[in-house]
Amino acid sequence: MKTTDENQPLAGAQDADGARRSDRTRAAILRAARERFAEHGFERTTIRAVAADADIDPSMVMRYFGTKERLFDAALDIDLRLPDLTAVPLADLPELLVRHFLDRWESDPPDDGLLVLLRSAVTNERAAQRTRDMFAAQVAPAVTEVLPPRAAARIGLVSAQLLGLALTRYLLRMPAVTELTKEEIVATLAPAIARTLGV
Repeated sequence: MKTTDENQPLAGAQDADGARRSDRTRAAILRAARERFAEHGFERTTIRAVAADADIDPSMVMRYFGTKERLFDAALDIDLRLPDLTAVPLADLPELLVRHFLDRWESDPPDDGLLVLLRSAVTNERAAQRTRDMFAAQVAPAVTEVLPPRAAARIGLVSAQLLGLALTRYLLRMPAVTELTKEEIVATLAPAIARTLGV
């Protein structure tokens, strides 16, 4: 560590070290929270359990996030990572959407925020509202931008199709859906979404 003399560390170095420790602590809390919410849902997750998993005092969780609700919101601040759809031919849009969400769900760990949010949304209104807000803020504008007006009004039904896939394949694990390969899902669901959109 840089010092002004042999005994006094520079204030800037101290501030930088403190910021890094703060970032590490916050990241540890969020990681523990996602794992807890994934396994136990919102209702059965406690601040004390998250703190124990993160190996810190519960007061530190409260210091960073204040309440379990705010911790939940922070842990599940999700970017769907939708690509730029403006360069995609309209006829290819349904298949791109299905492939994107399959890749999003299957390439991320089980405690990924998106699946945690969907799992919690089944029983918790706060999580359900966040799911609605997420699709309204990220999916609807991105898809509406490239669709003709007659199709844009049907985005809600497309969201229902994609969320239904997530529910049956990853949460309920219905054999008729989990046994399908990704290519089989794309081949079946993409045409259904195309019909929904009328493209």
